[in-house]
Amino acid sequence: MGNKFLDGTALTIVIIGALNWALIGLFRFDLVSFIFGDMSWLSRVVYTAVGLCGIYLFSFFMRLGSKGEAEA
Repeated sequence: MGNKFLDGTALTIVIIGALNWALIGLFRFDLVSFIFGDMSWLSRVVYTAVGLCGIYLFSFFMRLGSKGEAEA
């Protein structure tokens, strides 16, 4: 079944990261850098958390595939 809290937290962090990338792409505005400073240790922690959550969410693909096979 998986850990729903961890899944939800990771998904939320990745969505926030995606919105930050949208701001960078559309307006050249880095919200993380604006809030925490340009490559300060806090901004690096945020970027690392987004990256690790993105890697963790790769497991969603396997879980989606296994659920699809079980239902068929």
